[in-house]
Amino acid sequence: MAGGRRSALIRGRPVKRDPNEVNAPVAPAKLAGTSSPTIVDLDDVPGEILVSSDTKRKKSTPKSSGKKQKVAAAAAAKPSGRGEVDDSGSLGDGNDNGAAASDSGAPEELDKDDVECSFIESSRIPSHVAKKDYPHRYVENDGQAFDIKAHRGKSEAVEEKPILVTAHYKQAEVEGKLYKLGDCVHIHSGLEDPFIGRITEFYEKEDKSPWFAAQWFFRYYDTGMAKEGRNLDTKRIFYSDVTDDNELHVIVGKVTIVRIASKRRFDKSPVKTPACDYYFDKGYKFAYTTFYELPKDLPEPPGLANAESNFRIAVTDFAMKDESVLDPAVITSDIKQEYHLLDLYCGCGAMSTGMCLGMNLAGKNLVTKWAVDLNEYACISLKNNHLETIVRNEAAEDYLQLLKEWQKLCQKYPEGSVVEPDSDDEDDDGEGPAPGEYEVERLLGIRWIGEVSNKDKQVMEQVDDMDDEDLPKQASAKKTPKQASAAKEDLPLTKGLEFKVRWKGYTPEHDTWEPSASLDHCPERVKQFVLDGRAQKLLPLPGQCDVICGGPPCQGASGFNRFRNKVDPLADPRNKQMVVYMDIVDFLRPRFFLMENVVDILKFCGGILGRYALARGVGMNYQSKVGIMVAGCYGMPQFRARCFLWGASNEEVLPPYPMPTHKVIVRGGVPQEWERCLVAYEENKQPEWLQKPLVLKDALSDLPPVGNDQDKDDIPYEVEPECDFQRFLRLRKKGTGGLGSVDQLKKMTKVMLPDHRPLKLNADDYQRVLQIPKKKGANFRDLKGILIKADGITVDVVRQPRELLPSGKPLVPDYAVSFIRGRSLKPFGRLWWDETVPTVVTRAEPHNQIILHPEQDRVLTIRENARLQGFPDYYALFGPIKQRYTQVGNAVAVPVATALGYALGQSFHRLVSPQQETLELPRYFPYCLTIQEHQ
Repeated sequence: MAGGRRSALIRGRPVKRDPNEVNAPVAPAKLAGTSSPTIVDLDDVPGEILVSSDTKRKKSTPKSSGKKQKVAAAAAAKPSGRGEVDDSGSLGDGNDNGAAASDSGAPEELDKDDVECSFIESSRIPSHVAKKDYPHRYVENDGQAFDIKAHRGKSEAVEEKPILVTAHYKQAEVEGKLYKLGDCVHIHSGLEDPFIGRITEFYEKEDKSPWFAAQWFFRYYDTGMAKEGRNLDTKRIFYSDVTDDNELHVIVGKVTIVRIASKRRFDKSPVKTPACDYYFDKGYKFAYTTFYELPKDLPEPPGLANAESNFRIAVTDFAMKDESVLDPAVITSDIKQEYHLLDLYCGCGAMSTGMCLGMNLAGKNLVTKWAVDLNEYACISLKNNHLETIVRNEAAEDYLQLLKEWQKLCQKYPEGSVVEPDSDDEDDDGEGPAPGEYEVERLLGIRWIGEVSNKDKQVMEQVDDMDDEDLPKQASAKKTPKQASAAKEDLPLTKGLEFKVRWKGYTPEHDTWEPSASLDHCPERVKQFVLDGRAQKLLPLPGQCDVICGGPPCQGASGFNRFRNKVDPLADPRNKQMVVYMDIVDFLRPRFFLMENVVDILKFCGGILGRYALARGVGMNYQSKVGIMVAGCYGMPQFRARCFLWGASNEEVLPPYPMPTHKVIVRGGVPQEWERCLVAYEENKQPEWLQKPLVLKDALSDLPPVGNDQDKDDIPYEVEPECDFQRFLRLRKKGTGGLGSVDQLKKMTKVMLPDHRPLKLNADDYQRVLQIPKKKGANFRDLKGILIKADGITVDVVRQPRELLPSGKPLVPDYAVSFIRGRSLKPFGRLWWDETVPTVVTRAEPHNQIILHPEQDRVLTIRENARLQGFPDYYALFGPIKQRYTQVGNAVAVPVATALGYALGQSFHRLVSPQQETLELPRYFPYCLTIQEHQ
C-alpha cells in the first residue's frame, strides 16, 4: 500500500528479535554456567559483617577425555543480561573499556567432574510441600513437567522444553561448603566477574543431576547503562525478579549483600554501608530499561518463607514512603496550586506546552516558569505564547553557571535581609550629580558571560524585567565615568557575572551591562535586586523546580551527519549539551525530569549517548527509564519516533509511559536491541478501540488555499472544521495550561489563522513545481526529459536536447538526478491526502524531500507543518520564514508531550502503582477531555 504499511504499531514490529543475536534470551540449558548470590542477616553477626567471598576452586586434574563433561559458561551462550553490546558489538565486562575480560575474549569452560557437589538428603522437602511451593515444577503435560520460568535477560515468561523434577531440597554442599535456600552466591560466568544471584530452589532432575534456581542481581554493565555506568560504585548492584535454572556445580561461593536506604533528592553524601560484598538500593527491569524504587517489603520467592536459612536482605537505616495507590475518590484537586517547570533547549515551547496541557487535563496546574534556548527567534515565539514564562536567550552552559552564581548571591543576601542606604546616598546633599558623574538607580537584570556567549548579542529580558514601576526604588549610588567604563577598561569581557544597570536620569536606551566587580561600591543595589528577584523566582534555586524537560541537541549523533565522532562521541562539542542537561538536573534536583531526543542516541556507537544519560540519572539516585514513542500513535499524521528518558526522585512515583491511542501507518522501526523500550501494544493484543490512523486530509483539509506568494501572517478561516483533530487544534487558549471547549469555539467569530504562508519558491523552482502533476506519488520523474534506466529504478536525463526553463536553466536539475545515485523519489515530491509524512523537517526547500501540497503549487505552509506537529492554531510563531519552519521541525510533537504530561499528572496524584510500566489513556484522548461530546 502506498504511503506505508497500515497497522497498529505493536511491540515486535516491524523488527523481529533474532534469537541468535547477542542480547537474545537464552534457554535454561544454555545457562548452565550461571551463578547466584547469598544474603546475610545482620542481626546474627556481632559488629561488622565479615563474610568473605569464596571464589577459588581446587585445581583441576587431568581426566580421561571420554569421561569429561564440560559445561559452557553462560557467557558463551551470550545471555542478554550479561551486558549490553558495546561499540564493536561485543559484550561489556564491567571494565572501563568494556572489552572482554579474558585475553582471548572466549569464556572459560567449567569441568563438572572437577566439582564435588550434592544435596543434603536430610533437607529433602516432602513431596506434598514441594508441589505446593513449586507448582510450576509439577504441572503434568503428557506425563512431563514444563519449566515455564523467565530467563536471565528476558522480562516475560518463556515456555521451554520439558524438564522432569523428582525432588526439592533445602540445603546443598558444593566443594565442602554448605548452602541454604535464600543464600546469595557468586556463580561461574566464564569471565573475570562471576554472576550474582540468590538461591531460590534446590531440585533434582529425573536423571539425578542436581540443579538450583537463582534470582539475579545485576551489575551496572548487565543493564542498559552498559559501560557508561562505570563511574558507579562497583559494589553497587541492582535487584531483579528475573530467575534462571543452573546446574549446582557452577556455584562459586557465598557473598554478603546488603540493602541500603535509598537516597533522597538532595542527599549527595557518600554511601555508608556496613562491611559487605555488594549493596543495592534499586531494582532493575528489562522492560523500558527501568531502574525503580523498591517497595519496603520485597516479595519472597516461593518456598523461602519456611526455609531454615537465617539469611535475609539486611536493611540499614531504611525509611520507606507509603507506596499505596490512592483511591481516586479521596483525591481533592489542587488545580490552583502551581507546579513549576523549567524547559531547557525550549525551542518555541512545544514540549512544555504539551506537558502543561496534559497535566492540566489530569487536574494539576503545571506552569512553564522558566525557559532557556540559544535561538533568539524561538525564545520570542515562546515568550509571545507564554507571557507567564521567564525566557532567557542564552547558552545552557552559561545558564548553569548563572544558577550557581545566583545561589551564592541568595545565600549572601538571605530572605529578610534589610536594605541599608548606600554611603553615597547618605552623603547626597540633594543636588544632582556632578559633571562627569553617573548614578546607579537600580539593577534590571543578571547574566553570565561565558566563553561561548556573544557579548554584543541582545539578551531577551525576563517577564518581570525587574524594572516594573512598582518595584522599590532606592537612592542610587554614585559612579564616576571611569567606574562606569570599568568593564571596558579594566575587566575581561569574555567571562563573568554581569548586571544590567539603569542609570539615574537616563532613559532605558542608555541601560548597560556592567561586570559585578564594578558594582562593589553599591552592594545595597545588588542586595535589593537579589531580594526582589528571589521573591519573584527570577531564577530557580535547588528545590524550587518541580519538573525539568528538554531535548539537548545531539547533532554529533544524528544519522544526517556524515562526520560523526565515533571514537569519543561525548567529546564532540555537538554532543556536549547532553552533559550540560544532566549537569543542570544534578544542580537543581527537580522532582521529575524528562529528556527527549532522536532515536539515534540509542543507535550511534552502541547507544553511548542514551546510555550516558541513563547512567547519569541512576548516578544521581533518580529512578529512570527509557521509552521510544511514535507520534503517529497519538493522533498525528506523521511517524516520528523519539526517545524519552524519565527520571523521578525516590520520593516520587516514576511516571508510566502512555500507551497509543491510534493505529499508525508504519514508516520505520526501532533499534532491535532497544525493542523492549518501544511503547506499543504486544503483537495481536492491540485493543479494538484504537482510533484509525490520521492522514494529511484529517490535518489540513479545513485550511484555506494559499499561493506560493502568500505573504500575510494572519488570514481568516473559510470553512468549518471537519473532524475532531481540526476542532481540537482550533480551540483557543484558556488560562495558562488548558484549552477551551467546542461551545467556546462556536461563539468565536472572525478568528484569524496565523502562519499559513509558505516559503516562497524562486522563479525556477516554481516553474518546476507547476509541471509536477497533481496526483499521488508525483515527483521530478514526471518532468519532461527523464530517462528510466534498464534496472527500472535509477534515472537520468536527456542531455541533447535538454528541456530548459525560461531562465535557460535545466528543467530537471542535476542534483535531483544524482540524489541517492538516481534512486530517490523525493526531489519535488508531492504529498497526497491519504498519506502521512515520516517526520516534519526543519527545511522547506523541495530539492530533496517530499513537501509539495497535494493540490496547490507550493510547499506546505508553516501552519500546515505546525498542524502535522499538533500545535494548536492559536500558537503563533515569530522570526523570518525559514526560522519558523526550523522551530516547527525541531519541536516535540505536542500530542506526545500532552500524553506524557497526563501520565505525569497521574504520578503526581499517585493514581498509578510505583512499578507501573504503562498507562492506558482515556478513550478518544485528548479530545474527550476538552470536547463535551465526542462526534
